[in-house]
Amino acid sequence: MKIGQVARETGLSVKAIRYYHDIGLVVAQRGDNGYRAYSAAQLEQLRFVARSKALGFSLEQCAELLSLQSRSDRTAAQVKALAVDQLALVREKIAQLQALEARLDGLVNQCHGGNTPECPILDSLCGDPGKTANAPCCKE
Repeated sequence: MKIGQVARETGLSVKAIRYYHDIGLVVAQRGDNGYRAYSAAQLEQLRFVARSKALGFSLEQCAELLSLQSRSDRTAAQVKALAVDQLALVREKIAQLQALEARLDGLVNQCHGGNTPECPILDSLCGDPGKTANAPCCKE
């Protein structure tokens, strides 16, 4: 199967598939013409990578998951440990985004809009609440 068709069937970009090939994540055979030709097994591996990436796993983790998936001596505990680590990272990102949301919400609520130059949002970006929008840090 050619790379364009593989991209359509996996939802990955051609560029990503080429990169995965170059780093040895999923390696296709090259034909006499030099083009990559993907087998059904490699297509499934790329689908696996796409689903793993959708869960936020890094390429390093995807490689480890692919390795575990292909090994008969793997344990569910090994796979779970990777997923637990990923879940912790996702929760950390959620907490960071919630803090960002609260900060931005506070700034938006402090700014009344209107036709005056005073703006708490710009003041905050200048680093000194209380400065006006015409503060030196906001000018060139």
